[in-house]
Amino acid sequence: MSSGRCAACKYLRRKCPSDCIFSPYFPSNNPQRFAYVHKIYGANNVGKMLKQVPVYLRTEAAKSMHFEAQCRMEDK
Repeated sequence: MSSGRCAACKYLRRKCPSDCIFSPYFPSNNPQRFAYVHKIYGANNVGKMLKQVPVYLRTEAAKSMHFEAQCRMEDK
């Protein structure tokens, strides 16, 4: 990544590799999006789920995880 770390790597306080699975779906300008997903699913599970989905469907999968996590957080 040329512009720094993605929201996931910032949240996890780690270096963002050039092949980061999270960076296309959790941009640094929206950190709350990853925070919700991490709180509900955990970073490892999110990474595993994204890797299991075909590349062309990952954007929709990330949006769905965010929506589900946000709804769960608001229900608490």
